[in-house]
Order: sequence, then structure tokens, then C-alpha cells
Amino acid sequence: MDYKYVEVAIEDHIATVAMNRTDSMNALNVPLTADITESVRELSNNNEVRVIVLKSNAKIFCAGLDLKAFAGREMKNPVRDIIDMQFEDHYILDCCNVLEECRKPVIAAIHGKCIGGGLDMVCACDIRLCTEDASFSLREAGIGLVADMGVLQRIPLIIGQGFAREMAYTARYYTAREVERMGLVNGVFADQASLMEGAKKLAAEIAANAPLAVEGSKDVLNYSRNKSMGDGIAYAIQKNHLLFGSDDLKESMLSFAERRKPQFKGC
Repeated sequence: MDYKYVEVAIEDHIATVAMNRTDSMNALNVPLTADITESVRELSNNNEVRVIVLKSNAKIFCAGLDLKAFAGREMKNPVRDIIDMQFEDHYILDCCNVLEECRKPVIAAIHGKCIGGGLDMVCACDIRLCTEDASFSLREAGIGLVADMGVLQRIPLIIGQGFAREMAYTARYYTAREVERMGLVNGVFADQASLMEGAKKLAAEIAANAPLAVEGSKDVLNYSRNKSMGDGIAYAIQKNHLLFGSDDLKESMLSFAERRKPQFKGC
């Protein structure tokens, strides 16, 4: 897994994806979002990986969309060029969708500013943790745009309509403690070192469970967001019909009888 703008490491079933466009504060352009998309897609299909931690190697988490890269494009044929750009720029949307659709849970470890498209990305993750100095801004209204990478669809499901609309309309920066009270982040840590320690600890707790059951739980949670209660329960039952025949369920029963910790293999 060799990428230019992300660094990927795998240890003890935990994959770390570090955004590494450090000279531009991880401003989102096509090459960076392509690397995020392809790396997460590959990790999603890697059975040795059970959890992914998304982090930044830059001074901040993400500066949002790279407006310079997009504003500098020359358009000779407005209609054709717009159509071509929509095709070329699919990675901008894909980098959020792939995090949500990834079979494995994704934990976002956020430090410093998380702006615009960065907020779009972390809202597509399963769990968000941040440092005390982190700040979050849904910036688009402040620069004359509407957020179109999925945050307006995802963030109300996380923090509710009231807070989501406040963030979208004001475009201001919110502190770590403010977004913690909203429910956007699950925990706030003193610094980057303790943030990564906390993220790895949480990832290890997840990785210790039956991988197929964790993947199934994420699938059911995603499916159930826009379905009726009955449809969601039916889908969960369907998942369990498959898991009843898994080796991990047998291992769970055997380890309980033998009074030891189960050793799950994801099969």
C-alpha cells in the first residue's frame, strides 16, 4: 500500500491512515482524496484489519477543500468542462462515502482545526475523538457555498437538527468542549499523544471482538438509519442467521465453557 499523500500502517489488526499532505495542511484536492479513498477501500477488504484510525500528520487535522486548486482551473467550454470536472472530482465525494461504507469501524483522531471538508470526512466515520485544542467549522456558508460532501446529510444524525443548523448557518469555529456537549465527539484528550493512545485503546477494544459481528453491527446501523424499526430488526436477524454458522460463535461458546478469553479469527 504505497500512496503519496497518506501513510498506512497495520499493527495488531488496527490500521492507521495518516493524511500526509502536510505542506497544505491536508487541504483536500483530487490526489489526496484519491489516496484516502483507495487506501480505505483496500483496508476494507483486508481481513487482517478489524479497525481503522484516521489521523493527520500535519499541524492541524484538515484545512478543508483546496480552493486554490479548484479556482485555478481554466474553463474553455463551460458545459463540457463542468461535466468533465464532475467525473474527475468524484474522489472528493468518494473520500467521505468510502469511510461510511467501509466494512470496518473507522475512528477519527482529530487535532487542531477540522474545517469544511475535514468535518465532512469525520462525520462519515463511526467514532470521533479529539484534542483539547481542536476546533470545528462548517465553513461553507462563510465563503459563499453550500456544503456538498455529505455533512449536511450526516451531521444532523449525529448532533441533531438544531446544532447542525447552527453550525451550518453561522460557519463559526466550535471548541472541542462545545462539540463534545453536542455529541459530535466521544472524548477529548489533552494532546496528540494521549489522543492516539486513547484511539488505539478504543480500537483494540473493538478489535478484540468477533470481526464478522462488528462488521455486521456497522452494516445494520447504517442500514437502519432510514428504515423502519421492523425493517432494521429484520435485517439484524438476517445477519445473525449467517453468523450462527461462524467459527467465531463456536469459539465464543467454547471459551465461555473453558473460562478463558475467546480468540476470534473472523470466520
